[in-house]
Amino acid sequence: MHCAAAMRACSSVRWANGADMCIGIPMQVENVNEGIAQCVGRGERAALDCALIDAPAPGTWVLAFRGAAMRVLSATEAAQTNAALDALAAVLAGEAVTDAHFADLVGRQPELPMHLRGKIQ
Repeated sequence: MHCAAAMRACSSVRWANGADMCIGIPMQVENVNEGIAQCVGRGERAALDCALIDAPAPGTWVLAFRGAAMRVLSATEAAQTNAALDALAAVLAGEAVTDAHFADLVGRQPELPMHLRGKIQ
């Protein structure tokens, strides 16, 4: 399923085993009127409720989930999330996933989260 289609289906992706996975979609704000942001992202337009965030300025990236702007994203976070969603779409279509989908991870050593450091030998 293409990610735009997933967004139309309440941000849900259906796996081959029938399980659903809900996903947030990065969207860029075009304008805001009375707490509703008109946004565009991944080939779709949406009116998002902004009750959970401060009123975003045009050009701001937000994480859209089930008709609401859940949080503000940096442009870098939006690009990384879109790359991950592109990789998900490629996997679901049976295509190969390449390093281009995860450019921020290529060539760096994995690091444990702070709360796990020192606990693994």
